[in-house]
Amino acid sequence: MKALNSSLKYFIVQKLNLSNKVAIHYILTRRVLVNGKPGTLNQVLLPEDEVQVDDQVIKEARKNVYIAYHKPRGIESTMNAQIENNLLNALDFSHSVFPVGRLDKASEGLMLLTNDGRTSFKILHAEKHQEKEYVVTVDKPLTQHAINCLATGIVIMGKKTRPAIVRQVDDITFNIILNQGLNRQIRRMCYKLGYQVEKLVRTRIITLELGNLPPGEWRYLNQSEISNLIQQVSN
Repeated sequence: MKALNSSLKYFIVQKLNLSNKVAIHYILTRRVLVNGKPGTLNQVLLPEDEVQVDDQVIKEARKNVYIAYHKPRGIESTMNAQIENNLLNALDFSHSVFPVGRLDKASEGLMLLTNDGRTSFKILHAEKHQEKEYVVTVDKPLTQHAINCLATGIVIMGKKTRPAIVRQVDDITFNIILNQGLNRQIRRMCYKLGYQVEKLVRTRIITLELGNLPPGEWRYLNQSEISNLIQQVSN
């Protein structure tokens, strides 16, 4: 989560040209509210925080933005402008957002981008392992043994993957629901079983669906999608 690099006390001192002593008095006497609740001396402010002093807003809350993006193959999951084929150039918009998690360059599908640091943190560091769903096409016919191994777990990078929900779609395609995100996990799992991944598309992140969003396009989440996502990661 990106903070303003200042405590509430420091912000009040700078914004209202107060002494430290007076700023402390304001906070301790509950004259300063952060998001409608009394602030504390060393409270760290975030861009999405609203600050009021004596019922006057002195810092407006930044509006949170939530974007679903269908990342095409070949785009890197980074906002670093120094890296070729980065998200910043691919998306071409003015919002200051960041991707929640990654999708490797050779993969495609749903990405969530936001400036909501709290929700992003909850998704990435949730105690309850959040689901992500993929459709995977491999280079040769799948066997029942391979499907069973993908579902029960495979040792990669020295550890066994968690059980997954796997459904075969056709001879060379399967749907898999993971509740963990190891580096290039699906590709490594397939490789251990003797398969090469020809195509990998992420279709869902927790409650958010890719739907019919075309490759390379993005859209704002609607309020229902935002509420469902936040509720799920907050439970």
